Amino acid sequence: MISRRNIAAMSGIILSAAALAAVPTMPNDDSAKSLCRQHEACDMDDADTRWKINEEGQIEWDVKAGEVPHSDHFEMSGEQIACVLRWALNEASTLTTERSLVFPMLRRIPNDTHASLMHRVAVDIPSLLSVDGLALKDGRTEKIIIDGAFYSEETWSVGRQNTGTGSGTAPVPAVKLTRTIFPSVDKPVLYERFTLQNLKDRKSVFYIPEYSQKFRTLAERGKDGVYVIEVSIAGNGTFVLGKGESIAFDVVFSGHVEGRPVNTGDAASELDARRAFVENDMNGALVLETPDSVINTMFRYAKIRACESICKTAGGYMHAPGGESYYAAIWANDQAEYVNPFFPYTGYRKGCESAINSFRHFARFMNPEYKPLPSSIIAEGTDIWDGAGDRGDAAMIAYGASRFALANADRDEAEELWSLIEWCLEYCRRQLNPQGVVVSDTDELEGRFEAGDANLCTSSLYYDALNSAAYIAKALGKPAYVAKSYLRQAAKLKKNIEKYFGADIEGFHTYRYYDGNTLLRSWICIPLTVGIYDRAEGTAEALCSPLLWKEDGLLTEQGSATFWDRSTLYALRGIYAAGMSDTATKKLHEYSERRLLGNHVPYAIEAWPEGSQRHLSAESGLYCRIITEGMFGIRPTGFGSFTMTPSLPSCWDRMSLRRIKAFGHDFDIVVSRTGEDMLEIKIKTTSEEKTFAVGTGGSIHVEL
Repeated sequence: MISRRNIAAMSGIILSAAALAAVPTMPNDDSAKSLCRQHEACDMDDADTRWKINEEGQIEWDVKAGEVPHSDHFEMSGEQIACVLRWALNEASTLTTERSLVFPMLRRIPNDTHASLMHRVAVDIPSLLSVDGLALKDGRTEKIIIDGAFYSEETWSVGRQNTGTGSGTAPVPAVKLTRTIFPSVDKPVLYERFTLQNLKDRKSVFYIPEYSQKFRTLAERGKDGVYVIEVSIAGNGTFVLGKGESIAFDVVFSGHVEGRPVNTGDAASELDARRAFVENDMNGALVLETPDSVINTMFRYAKIRACESICKTAGGYMHAPGGESYYAAIWANDQAEYVNPFFPYTGYRKGCESAINSFRHFARFMNPEYKPLPSSIIAEGTDIWDGAGDRGDAAMIAYGASRFALANADRDEAEELWSLIEWCLEYCRRQLNPQGVVVSDTDELEGRFEAGDANLCTSSLYYDALNSAAYIAKALGKPAYVAKSYLRQAAKLKKNIEKYFGADIEGFHTYRYYDGNTLLRSWICIPLTVGIYDRAEGTAEALCSPLLWKEDGLLTEQGSATFWDRSTLYALRGIYAAGMSDTATKKLHEYSERRLLGNHVPYAIEAWPEGSQRHLSAESGLYCRIITEGMFGIRPTGFGSFTMTPSLPSCWDRMSLRRIKAFGHDFDIVVSRTGEDMLEIKIKTTSEEKTFAVGTGGSIHVEL
């Protein structure tokens, strides 16, 4: 058993008293316990939610009359298409859909950040069908399931009959209709698979018409000329069905350059491929098991959203934030900082490839003059965006690249990334002001809120990157002075962060976000996520106070009405890392329940009021990191090693994270309570099992 303070000695890197100061230390037990008393972890009354988790672990809505009308939207993605599905139930529970199709590789002019071809299609498929020559009507949706696809069960009538009660007539269910809407894994195609079942007591004739639509864009507005969006029905015909018999057909939505039609494939096979992505790639790795089914399920869904949104561009795989805006491009925050450090834990090949590819793109812009790197590389890698100036992008990239390299555990790729990490760290060093913190033009909110000349986020990320770089230097066999130099810089920076940003605001012993800041800001959580605990208690109390924490999570700034999920997700990770597991678990459960089972589901969102709470994908990566880095406290220290500080809430006896793919191994972590203040940690690989005993708040160092 080791504590946070002596992790360093075991790592073999930190050798001096000055360097040892850079190692994070836990707040004292009394501090953690006093805060936890404010939020009893076991007191988690479930909210009155719209959705439930079914026996298959999917979210399901059994529609009841009093719950409609209702409408919502969510995003699904593949390599060459994304779809924001807008769906609604009216007062009669009849389902209507509108598909916002996005084709990231069909580029418009000007070929900028937002140049992906987009087209909305609201064709009403049931209105095209008939039974015994009569149109379907009085549709009633009984059930909706979302799990990497959209699935509905509906009944439709073709006539009415007298109720016999003197109250008139009522529709007679004649058809059970199910629909499954999903994107292709690797084609610019969206599919809708329908099945129709005869509910009548006699044979009926079902008519599925030939149907097609074509939309041609203007040649002068397309980088490659005219684009064609097509809609067609596959499996049309006239069918006689006896009672209980069914027929299936498909609606295919596709996009292509005119003269280069796409192979739309077979919908049944494409559905199998989509299910394989969900069941094998997502459900088959990095499996969370806790007593809280809401957190378990939200984690599983977050993996899907974080990993599905990867475009196969001319510039290689690029993870896409999405949201009908951001595709075939990369950002220093969304990709480098938020989601790339998570991908190694999943073992998902496309995710890891997109991560290393993004760092290669950023490395193209290193320069001997140390001019800023672009914030974003857009249009499949052919252009850049730097409209907000230096946002602290070099710190974001160094932080993400170094954490990714350690967890990815590929020596050759780490060696390749080393020059980028070194360059970014040197850039940050050159940006230090006389007070020893990093200056930048803005931060990742790009001027939406004041960030001053130097902000807390950038310097904190730089601090973490310096420590990670020291671990990488040792792992790669660099001269000993390299790691020592980075650790000396980190120790000095930590002191400067305290001197420059440390402040009492609204009675909380926490941080100001920039010089002159007098209101609480959500990003005061950042030091907790990088192992700076000097003001852990006051910062956690400030984050959890009514001044910042609202029903939807953290306000960006005290007194504002704006919230961005990314800061809420960082804050939850930070509160766990500070050892305050009961507080963090209660708030994580409440947040997960709202996002997974509430009225706008099923993923983490970007912001409000900006963006209409769109489901940007990197935020789901941040949700997953609450578990890996917060709840389980994993901090990479080498290609096959990490420290771990588990935060098991007081009302749980056990939690597990299974089939972790990071650090060059496939392994499980099982944390169990063995006494009031003692935990047992088992690390099981395919070849061995190690058992550790640790006190609450203690840490272990693991060599795989």
